[in-house]
Amino acid sequence: MTRAAVAASYGGSDVIEIVERELPEPSEGEVSIAVKAIGVNPFDYKSYSGAFGTDESKLPIALGSEASGIVVAVGGAAEGPVGPIAVGDEVIVSGHTGTYAETILAPARFVFPKPAELNWNVAAGVLAAAGTAYDAIESVGVERGDTVLVHGAAGGVGSVVAQLAVARGATVIGTARAQNHDALRAYGAEPVEYGDGLIDRVRAAAPNGIDAAIDAVGTDEAVDVSLELLTDRAKLVTMAAFGRASADGFLTVGGPESMKRRRLASPSLLEQAGAGVFEVTVAKTFPLADAARAHTELQSTHPRGKFVLVP
Repeated sequence: MTRAAVAASYGGSDVIEIVERELPEPSEGEVSIAVKAIGVNPFDYKSYSGAFGTDESKLPIALGSEASGIVVAVGGAAEGPVGPIAVGDEVIVSGHTGTYAETILAPARFVFPKPAELNWNVAAGVLAAAGTAYDAIESVGVERGDTVLVHGAAGGVGSVVAQLAVARGATVIGTARAQNHDALRAYGAEPVEYGDGLIDRVRAAAPNGIDAAIDAVGTDEAVDVSLELLTDRAKLVTMAAFGRASADGFLTVGGPESMKRRRLASPSLLEQAGAGVFEVTVAKTFPLADAARAHTELQSTHPRGKFVLVP
């Protein structure tokens, strides 16, 4: 048996319940993992909010898609993306639904070695943020010498976008609240305050114009400013303003090609995280039993960085 957090119905975070579940032994190509930490992402609460429909047959909804932990049992031929998996391995699970639990059973294809340099909490949140950031950067083809506008550059994903783009040799202009500007400067980005007059502040920071824009917040302000500054809409990608993307003809992250691209890049992204090329900041940790509170706080103004659950 294992304790797990699920959404028992559709609605707000109060629908989350802690339940006891049977955990079968791993079959061929599967592994059991004792979870050390769990990454919390906006998709987790959107999954039961009704944003993707309210099909009652899908209830209860298993929550979570990333975690870190130790392998405690292995089925036959359990080989992950970078090789065989053995009992005792310290690993990261990414892309497998149902990680809000004390122990999880996952197909080996979703299991990656944890870099020794990353602690459990950071490891639990690194791949969702880094994969999305990498996907966005690849979508608009950021290259050395480019000037890139990153909206929400101090957020969980936006901060990794900024760091990866700087590592590629790009100049990054990042929107953020004033209290997060020093953190962006430490990443090598030029911070600007969002709000009224944003377009003028971006033009002052990038007098030769911008080559690409990556939107990690989804506001009309972010979209409107980006479209005004860019000459090619194929150089704007959003991870939040999907309605505007459909209406105005620019790119979004997600979809089969995005998922394939992220999965192929995951081993390299973990190597980079371990080597310090980029960092993922953990803003706050919560016990697994407080998953509902974590979701409530994540949907309001909160400290910079990722939220993590600890079983």
